[in-house]
Amino acid sequence: MTVTEKVAYLRGILDASELNEGAKETRIFKAIADVLDDLAMTVADLEDGFSELSEQIDAVDEDLDALEQDYYDDEDYEDEDDEDFVEVTCPSCGDTICLDEETLLAGEVDCPNCGETLEFDLHYSDECGCEDDACSCDACDHDAEEEDK
Repeated sequence: MTVTEKVAYLRGILDASELNEGAKETRIFKAIADVLDDLAMTVADLEDGFSELSEQIDAVDEDLDALEQDYYDDEDYEDEDDEDFVEVTCPSCGDTICLDEETLLAGEVDCPNCGETLEFDLHYSDECGCEDDACSCDACDHDAEEEDK
């Protein structure tokens, strides 16, 4: 039974009762029934709006799924947060910032905390200072050195 049906049932009981029409209690019961009618209609309108909105969201979800399938060519979407970042600590203020490769290759960046210019020298000699011969950084030429031996 819906809220509207329940309020209609209560209204029917109130109308069928043999209450004195001039009594204060009768007027109070009728006023309460009127408020319940209004609330029941509001709830019914909200339920209808919710149903319509739910259908629209389902349609948008289906459309978005179709677009994802077309755009990503049946591959699962993965966030592009796979980009590597390097944490750099500002020598002036001690703030740690994360920089991407493009920013590092630019050679300098201003610290967002204190404004100090941080400079990066990414041009290495043949030796990067690594103690590990398995180093795979672009600056090292460990593989070439091993081939020469």
